[in-house]
Amino acid sequence: MADLTEDELLAEVLPLLAGPRRDRLGPGDDAAILESAGAIVATTDTMVRGRDWRDDWSSPEDVAAKVLIANLADVAAMGAVPTSILCTLVLDPQTPVDWVLRFARGLGEQCRRYAVSVAGGDLSSAPAGVAMVTIAAFGELPGDPVLRSGARPGHVLAVTGPLGRSGVGLALLEGASAGGPVGGELPAAGVAHHLRPSSPLGQGPIAAAAGASAMLDVSDGLSRDAARLARASGVVLRIDGSALAPDLNWAETYLPRDLARACVLNGGEEHSLLATFPNAASVPAYWRVLGRVETVPDGANPQVFLDERPLAEAGWDHFHPAR
Repeated sequence: MADLTEDELLAEVLPLLAGPRRDRLGPGDDAAILESAGAIVATTDTMVRGRDWRDDWSSPEDVAAKVLIANLADVAAMGAVPTSILCTLVLDPQTPVDWVLRFARGLGEQCRRYAVSVAGGDLSSAPAGVAMVTIAAFGELPGDPVLRSGARPGHVLAVTGPLGRSGVGLALLEGASAGGPVGGELPAAGVAHHLRPSSPLGQGPIAAAAGASAMLDVSDGLSRDAARLARASGVVLRIDGSALAPDLNWAETYLPRDLARACVLNGGEEHSLLATFPNAASVPAYWRVLGRVETVPDGANPQVFLDERPLAEAGWDHFHPAR
């Protein structure tokens, strides 16, 4: 990158990002102008090389897909439809231009897949070895937002999308790194979701329209994100262990039982949507009931149970990743 000026690099990058125009004014001026018929949902997320991805595992296209879906899933979890993003790259000047172009090409492809426009962003240099990607995502809210705080006793807990896929992929990659080369020995289906996650984004607005009372995306693990929903709503969430059987059975095709269970309960970067609904009849198609919402007993705190046992809160934490 040090061989090009910022304008020269942008001249190569911007055509790769072209897609549906969901904004009034896109890249080229000091700021973008977004169109919206109603309320706008906004979120942001940052990924750091060595912390959120490794170059020996992830291609530039993988990085683009991962950081994009982390943001779009947050928008969908509010019941909104993603429309536009801003993207910032902070890179060591010695970063190969090819890495940047592949990232931009991958980001453009993913944005076109989800009908999202790239409204603009920023480029900045960084110290040697540093690479950071930040995306700010915006969405249109067709109705009332779905917050984390709306679950009530008597409601049901449901999820759309599998659980544990990304955790399984991470465990396989870490195991391969410790004991041998990463490559053809690894099952593609086992690592695919960790390298390039997906999310049932359209189900966010569908859940909102169906009366979802609370919702969030599973970004840091089922146990941790369910606990966040329980605390925000001041309730107990009781998960039926048998409802996790499809996820556990899939995970156990790749990993020993205890590790598979940990991936399903605590694996992050899943980006399935977790929500509560007033009753089972209001749960939309493509969602499955995981459990129920209960009153917090006197003297107790909001928490999550797996069957009759408290579910320990674990999963990804940016400052304590081992937890």
